[in-house]
Amino acid sequence: MTAPGELIVEPQNGQPADACVFIIHGLGADGHDFEPLIPALQLPDDAHVRFIMPHAPRLPVTVNGGMVMPAWYDILAMDLGRRVDEVQLKRSAERIQALIQEQIDHGIDSRRIIVAGFSQGGAVAYQAALSFPQPLGGLLAMSTYFATADSIEASEANRSLPIEVHHGNFDPIVAETLGRAAFDRLKEQGYTVNYRQYPMAHALCPQQVNDIGQWLTKLLG
Repeated sequence: MTAPGELIVEPQNGQPADACVFIIHGLGADGHDFEPLIPALQLPDDAHVRFIMPHAPRLPVTVNGGMVMPAWYDILAMDLGRRVDEVQLKRSAERIQALIQEQIDHGIDSRRIIVAGFSQGGAVAYQAALSFPQPLGGLLAMSTYFATADSIEASEANRSLPIEVHHGNFDPIVAETLGRAAFDRLKEQGYTVNYRQYPMAHALCPQQVNDIGQWLTKLLG
């Protein structure tokens, strides 16, 4: 599974970055999928945030008839629990963790690094952020599910990680029950997690974008 790189967007104000937000796209997309989100967040002019949007490799996806497409891991069945290839998922999460470590090595405080993921990318975000050995700044899980909830080796460094779980109540791709299940599981395990429901399908909506912008501003100052 070769890594095809990532889209990097430097701070809009031209200043050196002192924070970083990773956005992990969903099945069949690429890092450019969330590029229009950045200006829509309306972050403050003095926010020196670098956005990194990795591109998934191309893999055959079982539930799509074995079609080769950008994917972080194979989805084996579309049942309620979402049977997935956990080896591939964890390998993708390790790739994200390596990119996070690169940012830390280049001077970004780990507590000013936020990991966000949509749909399949959200499952990778859960795994990458909650098992990362240094404290991160936040986790945003959008229209997704906690695929590795039963197997993750959670890091004590991120037990107090601020977590946002967002889901549309008309989502025909990833049922909202899966988003709720992830939220409930995290609450049971003592995480600080907030759940937001939106009147949308498998997508983002303007109110959600506004909420994300406010959340990032609060966390990153």
